[in-house]
Amino acid sequence: MRITVLALALLAVLASSAQPLKQRGPSAGGTVSLGVRSSFSLFSSGDHGAPGTGAGGQARVRISDRVNTDWFYDYFTGPAGSLAHREDQHIGWSVLFYMRKPTAGRQRLQPYVLAGHCFDYSKQQSIAEPENFAERWSSAVQAGLGTHLNVTDRADFSLVCQYMAHLGTDIHADEHDGEVHFHKEKGADLEGHLLIHVSFNYKIADLW
Repeated sequence: MRITVLALALLAVLASSAQPLKQRGPSAGGTVSLGVRSSFSLFSSGDHGAPGTGAGGQARVRISDRVNTDWFYDYFTGPAGSLAHREDQHIGWSVLFYMRKPTAGRQRLQPYVLAGHCFDYSKQQSIAEPENFAERWSSAVQAGLGTHLNVTDRADFSLVCQYMAHLGTDIHADEHDGEVHFHKEKGADLEGHLLIHVSFNYKIADLW
């Protein structure tokens, strides 16, 4: 998390002194951005309800004035009870639809709705016995709201709040007499959680 905060500060300094982006056409379509983000995850039930924090990166490829895409990777850590911890990794994509029509000049705020899909790897592991763990892969869909705060023509801070629903095998930890036991249930289970992302993004090119 500290590394991400430092990276955000460094990118903000670079962006403030950067040259304007050369536009290839009249629309915003074709712009490519790179960014870093810090995240907060709140799971919906049981020991999964313990919050987790994480960091990640994203690339944006804008399709048109009102449609953008996000391609992201996130890494989260958090507790799974008092004797174990969990790690989650997301890799996926989202489509962003801007609510306001584009106008001449810079729009300070650009609110949008988003929806997308990702793959998730989750691992729960004993703190005292690292060889004692359970893991799973799952598929997820997400939807939510967000906004860009455009600080320059090339740089923005973004805030996103979204809900992600995972479909995969359920794993959970039970604690008995100071020991942790992991259980991996048969069949598929639906698990959801709320995600909040704060990111800094910088436009590197206009491809069309």
